[in-house]
Amino acid sequence: MGFMRKTRIIVPCYNEATRLNPKAFLDALDNNSDLSFLFVNDGSTDSTRQILTSLKDKNPAQVEIVNLEKNSGKAEAVRQGMLTSLLGAYDYIGYWDADLATPLDVIGDFSRLLESSGAEIVIGSRVRLLGRRIERNVLRHYFGRAFATCASILLNISIYDTQCGAKIFRNSEALRHVFGKPFKVAWTFDVEMLARFPIVMNVSPPEASSRWVEFPLLQWVDVKGSKLKWRDFFTGAFEFCTLFYYLRTPACKTYERYLGTPERA
Repeated sequence: MGFMRKTRIIVPCYNEATRLNPKAFLDALDNNSDLSFLFVNDGSTDSTRQILTSLKDKNPAQVEIVNLEKNSGKAEAVRQGMLTSLLGAYDYIGYWDADLATPLDVIGDFSRLLESSGAEIVIGSRVRLLGRRIERNVLRHYFGRAFATCASILLNISIYDTQCGAKIFRNSEALRHVFGKPFKVAWTFDVEMLARFPIVMNVSPPEASSRWVEFPLLQWVDVKGSKLKWRDFFTGAFEFCTLFYYLRTPACKTYERYLGTPERA
């Protein structure tokens, strides 16, 4: 018997053959009939596709695969997964990193929090507190803290961790609009995604985020083999400038039209 509402988790995968743990995903499904996974194979060139096919064969009722012919990046892989999932009758839809840096049992915690608090979004937060096992590269941790501070200022929202790859959303019309158009950035798409909610809802950022909850993770481990490279930090800085342009300059009117929302006065 499941303990959650009907929940779909999108798992973007690009050359994850050496890091995928099929047993962990199958165990999570065995423990919850209301949970399903949608794996988006983002043009992998290793044996990821074969591993995912084998996983689906073992539980075809709760596993779905979308194969993208060419590598499009995590932002587009997640978006394509969202567009597919939004066609189904899911109460909650989220996305999770394939390396399971955030354990899958946290999905239940997120779902219960959505249910009990009436929140629209639950966001995993890698807060280094006593009693928690948050293992991150030191330099990446401090870069992340600086980035999160800048993101909070840009979004006009107090948020500790925009980049954690564990997020679950309540299925809504706003969610459909947020993922309806391709993102302007790649590495920092989470920031752009959060910025879209107040725009498509036509409310202020504090009002939109009043029903968002950050969940301090008990465990998060920096799994070896991450595709994040040092040049990505420079990419992140450039993308931050791109987001500033679309969100904080007169170009915001063009961006609102791009999203298909009425321009604000």
